[in-house]
Amino acid sequence: MTIAEPPIRALHQDRRVTGDGVHLVARSYRKGVRLDPHMHREAQLVYAASGTMQVTTPKGRWLVPPDRAVWVPALLPHAIDVLADIEMRTLYFDQAWLAREKRSDSLDHEFVVRVSPLVHQAILALFDASCGRERTALLIRLVMLELHQAEDSATFIPLPQEPRCRRAADIVLADPTKDHDIDALARTVGTSARTLSRLFSAETQLSFKSWCQRARIAAAIERLSSTANVSVKQVASDLGYASVPAFSHAFRQVTGKTPTAFAEKT
Repeated sequence: MTIAEPPIRALHQDRRVTGDGVHLVARSYRKGVRLDPHMHREAQLVYAASGTMQVTTPKGRWLVPPDRAVWVPALLPHAIDVLADIEMRTLYFDQAWLAREKRSDSLDHEFVVRVSPLVHQAILALFDASCGRERTALLIRLVMLELHQAEDSATFIPLPQEPRCRRAADIVLADPTKDHDIDALARTVGTSARTLSRLFSAETQLSFKSWCQRARIAAAIERLSSTANVSVKQVASDLGYASVPAFSHAFRQVTGKTPTAFAEKT
């Protein structure tokens, strides 16, 4: 596992140091780029001002459209896959800074962050070269005050750790459009359907059916976020739904939004 060097070690035009334990890094990545599993000595807020990425940790996999970010604690292994060209804006926080701000305990696990218009503008302002030290400090505090865990989990797929359950999950994720039969899947991974069903519930807090639906909707979110001018009808067809209304109903059950509303927002 690679431990990435702290951003302060080698500063370039895409990096800024606040002088107070927070480092800012701006990067552009093209669709298809993968940042292999690695970790940082600092905690980080990973945000793409535009485009869509996927962040994977031992806990699970998040699809991250522009209205979401991911909080990643220090020394947590994670990988990033770029699903659509992104403008990444990452904030790195020294452990000493978090301890001083008395936030280290509440930020000791990874979670999805809801990025409001206020937080979006505050993050962009931090990367303005004319932003002075006092203004930078205020903007960082504003971002941290607004660092709320997203209430919805539509873009999160929990990944089971039990070997048989994980193999089954990987099979589903390899082709989420398929109507996976739990009996056949159980035989493939060497267990019974009853055991596999119990494992999914225990390890993901979702039934097997609900988990598969989450995986399918996550695939839909990925298509809607990363494919230019794709129609809802095409996505519904590609994912094996019998009709657009059936797809819209399933999409709304998971996300609380229609596919059209989600596509317009991203």
